[in-house]
Amino acid sequence: MNISHYFKPLVFETQNYLSEEPSTSMAHVIHAYTDEEHFPEIEDYSLAIIGVPDDRGAVGNKGCAEATNRVRSYLYSLAAPAKGMTIYDLGDIVPGQSIEDTYEAVTDVISQLLSNNITTIVLGGGQDITYAIYKAYEAVGRIVNISAIDPRFDIGSNSKPTSQSYLSHIIMQQPSYLFNFTSMGYQTYLVGNELIGLMDELHFGAYRLGYLQEDIRRAEPLVRNSDILTIDISAVRQSDAPANAHPSPHGLYGEQLCQIGRYAGMSDKVSCLGIFEINPIYDPNGQTAHMAAHALWYFIEGFHNRKDDAPFYILQDGKPVLQHHDCVQMLVQVESHNMDITFYKSRITDRWWMEVPIDNEERRIRYHRHLIVPCNRSDYELAMNNKVPDLLFRSFQRLMF
Repeated sequence: MNISHYFKPLVFETQNYLSEEPSTSMAHVIHAYTDEEHFPEIEDYSLAIIGVPDDRGAVGNKGCAEATNRVRSYLYSLAAPAKGMTIYDLGDIVPGQSIEDTYEAVTDVISQLLSNNITTIVLGGGQDITYAIYKAYEAVGRIVNISAIDPRFDIGSNSKPTSQSYLSHIIMQQPSYLFNFTSMGYQTYLVGNELIGLMDELHFGAYRLGYLQEDIRRAEPLVRNSDILTIDISAVRQSDAPANAHPSPHGLYGEQLCQIGRYAGMSDKVSCLGIFEINPIYDPNGQTAHMAAHALWYFIEGFHNRKDDAPFYILQDGKPVLQHHDCVQMLVQVESHNMDITFYKSRITDRWWMEVPIDNEERRIRYHRHLIVPCNRSDYELAMNNKVPDLLFRSFQRLMF
């Protein structure tokens, strides 16, 4: 894997919060690129961190390019979640002469990491970097689900991807490698009814801040269904995360972002987490960088505790074949829609999934990775009451149309 030429070695100081027990800190389990002569040799199926210090696409938030090492300084000082784990920090990608050059570097790096089954944490920089991450999945031919923790829908008419229009450019890509986009924590007064209607027309999922605030556990199946989770730090309320040029007095609490981070880490599907738009100019006490480090810690802790219990389809001889480990399988007849729904419940974690009932073999082959949809027990109970769960209905619409 020849990606070292994209990076520069790390130079920063950690916040020494664990001076009494320094051997327990994250700094001792992270293999960091600090010596130009020794780029880390990354093991397959491991976890890597990369920084993208480029804010040329961050609309009105110049300065967020400086966040990568601010977040690292707190992350390295936290206690390691477990003994024996190994994380690779590859350093910061050297920004290109143009933002497009940076995108190409990010795409090449992440596509090569994906090819070796390496899960990546991306520290930004602007959220427009999500576009480059998506292009990496396109490069390896993987149709993906993207979830965004964001108070807005980043749909705009800019000719180039920006932090406020990257989603438009992903949607417009042909051929499309986007199966589903899910917006989590949007605030209605920041997006308007027209864009909410557009999201519905595209059969995308859009979940208001209030919906998640009522019960943050609602986020778990949404995150578990993601390949890419992209976080705009302005989705967290200003009192918890002031380091952004576009803060809001409302948003997720820091603890809720940490919970979502753990959900993402525990997911067998999430292979890239990006956290963007942290601007140290507005973070003199390091509060936001510190909170972001906590969210990353929970992602790492969840990753270390993955159970590999998700049912999924693989292609054998060109046909989808179901693989599931220790799951209970239940068939529910929904007579109101003349539909049979198969549910799966893990005996290991008690997590739930449901299978989209579609017979079109061509679509089953193309979208085999998306035939099984994460859900909760409440979705099973809905089906038992003769109702089709919303998560399944939206997946069915995308598969059919």
